[in-house]
Amino acid sequence: MKGASRGPKSVWVLIILLILGGLAGSLLGQILGPTLPILKAGTSIGLRPGVLDLHFMTITFGFSVSVGPLTLLGFVLGYFIYARA
Repeated sequence: MKGASRGPKSVWVLIILLILGGLAGSLLGQILGPTLPILKAGTSIGLRPGVLDLHFMTITFGFSVSVGPLTLLGFVLGYFIYARA
């Protein structure tokens, strides 16, 4: 049945597929980067580390994502696989 609902999808499956797609795209960008430099170009997006010092415990917050053309393609393919499942 084409219009049948498949039920709710897990957001964790989406996150895992996006991470795997991004990793695959980044790896492919690293491999093909020396021959096609435009594929290695990218930018870094994120938050600088911030530190919360509570005297008995220190917590550091922050993250960054390095995004290139093939990384974006990997994200799109990961989402496409999620949407088709």
